[in-house]
Amino acid sequence: MGVERSELVELAEGGVLLVSRALDAGWPRRSLSRRLREEGWSPIRAGVWGEPGLDLGLRVRLKAVQSLEPRLVVSHRSATALWRIEACSGPARGSAVLEFVDPGLTLRRAGSGVRVHRVPLAPGDTTERQGLRVTTVARTLADLLRAGPRDDALVAVESAWSRRKVDHVRRAPLTTPAALSAALEAPLLGAGRARHWLELADPTSGSPAETIARLRMYDADLHPETQAELITPGGRRRFLDFFFRTEGLAVEVEGYAYHGTRESHRRDITRFNEVLQCPEVRTLLRFTAEDVFHRPARMIEEIRAALARLRPGSAQPNG
Repeated sequence: MGVERSELVELAEGGVLLVSRALDAGWPRRSLSRRLREEGWSPIRAGVWGEPGLDLGLRVRLKAVQSLEPRLVVSHRSATALWRIEACSGPARGSAVLEFVDPGLTLRRAGSGVRVHRVPLAPGDTTERQGLRVTTVARTLADLLRAGPRDDALVAVESAWSRRKVDHVRRAPLTTPAALSAALEAPLLGAGRARHWLELADPTSGSPAETIARLRMYDADLHPETQAELITPGGRRRFLDFFFRTEGLAVEVEGYAYHGTRESHRRDITRFNEVLQCPEVRTLLRFTAEDVFHRPARMIEEIRAALARLRPGSAQPNG
């Protein structure tokens, strides 16, 4: 037939080949399927193949869907992964379900493992990222807040508001509270609840575990200061994740990336010792991310018990 492998590669976009495009270029269907398998192309979904050696990760799977349905815009949890916004259980890697918005409000399904949200998009709600049409950061977060659940949405919001290291990449804040508030002004379903949830967000949160810990305390009617500043006897400024100042109870949460090196472990030990030397601190409780995500009731119980021991009038030594 005279068509070489290089011509198949040239028909692909971003490593993704549409069968329909190859057929339009003159490939017989049977010959095409045989050649693709012989050359090591990988089927991504019906009608779409990935170039040999291509990592069939989230971006490629999103590209495959968008190639079949060009009007779809990557959104919600899939968009957070592209923006390096953290998810509720740690660094964002995207849900197993690929999420898109159909601004035409017509498409209900786009194949297995795909969720299509039929909501309108304003002209400024989309942009290009990694070769894909995707909702902007502010629109992505607004969609998450409108759709829920609350905890997932607020983890993403607070991640986007602050400097974070996500998937081993350090990035700057991606948006601001003002920009997100403006994005929630659109009269879409769930906007009222979303604005209420946004009031619970804390721009000082440093990790998903901190966000969830604070929300668990909020739900338990516990309201500590966040990122409370202390001055150690040696004159150093230290910030506590949570501080119940009246009782003198400090609460620290260790994220998933905690103690990456021996040196960081040494610094943390020094920091905790310095915090305990502050006269305002009577007791320090430390919880792991696993405690926060998987044993929150126990965490709350320990905090309540410590607060009860430390009520004004109860003399307790540093612990």
